Amino acid sequence: MKRYTINCQQQAVHITEWGTQDLPTIVCLHGLGSTSLSFIEIAEALASEFRTIALDLPGHGKTAAFTDPLHYRMKPLTDWIDEVLHILDIRQFYALSHSWGSVLSLYYLIEHANRVLGTILIDGGYHSKRLYGMSVEEEVAFYERDFEDSVATWDEFLDVAVYAPDARRSPALDKAGTDLLRLENGRYHWHARGATAAAIVRALHYDDVLDFLADIKGSPIQLYVATLPTDQIPIRLQATNLLHDLTNTTIHLVPETGHLLHWDRPDIIIEAIRHHWASGKRLSSL
Repeated sequence: MKRYTINCQQQAVHITEWGTQDLPTIVCLHGLGSTSLSFIEIAEALASEFRTIALDLPGHGKTAAFTDPLHYRMKPLTDWIDEVLHILDIRQFYALSHSWGSVLSLYYLIEHANRVLGTILIDGGYHSKRLYGMSVEEEVAFYERDFEDSVATWDEFLDVAVYAPDARRSPALDKAGTDLLRLENGRYHWHARGATAAAIVRALHYDDVLDFLADIKGSPIQLYVATLPTDQIPIRLQATNLLHDLTNTTIHLVPETGHLLHWDRPDIIIEAIRHHWASGKRLSSL
């Protein structure tokens, strides 16, 4: 694993990379509040088969937030991602994403589908704000409070902020947890700020997925869906059925997994990549 920065639009962008340049490339987009290390277990397992590039998206990890909140809307942000990939000289790639990153991954296909060889979404891309019923101001207020909260110890931070209750843990995921930390006045804070979360929530309401799913073109899309908590199954099924109908996405329900599905069952995503992208070496050379 190597970590480095590049410059895009006069902004330092932090990148985490695994594998070597001769391998087919996977580009990873993390969820709201996460970082590039969210994909650490998957990338390490595939390091001899794929080159994995994961971005710290603006306002996350070691990449500074956009100064203009409107830049978090779908088109300016996906154009920014495309510019980052051009700077990295990534011409064609497979797209792996989680949560908010999956919304970005789908929107990217509207204008840049010719660059994407295949798409895997991890419990994301289907959460239409209209279906979930919370107003933009209610959701913004929730995230602003949540992202500005803090705890007193590292162990408490792991228990409260990094892992879900009773979740599987590992040294690699502990390392990913350190990437989520901001120490301030002796308190353990979430690294991303409330203002960043608020801007992203507003963007997701402004560019609701149902407004653009029918415009998506290009490569086959696979969605792996969490099944916990069980009380959300009906709305998940409604939302994923809409995604399937509008994009012909293949839906895979993964039993006993929460929203951090790739942490609960990294083996499922690793096997999915090997299964769906097994011809990666041939395709990436075209």
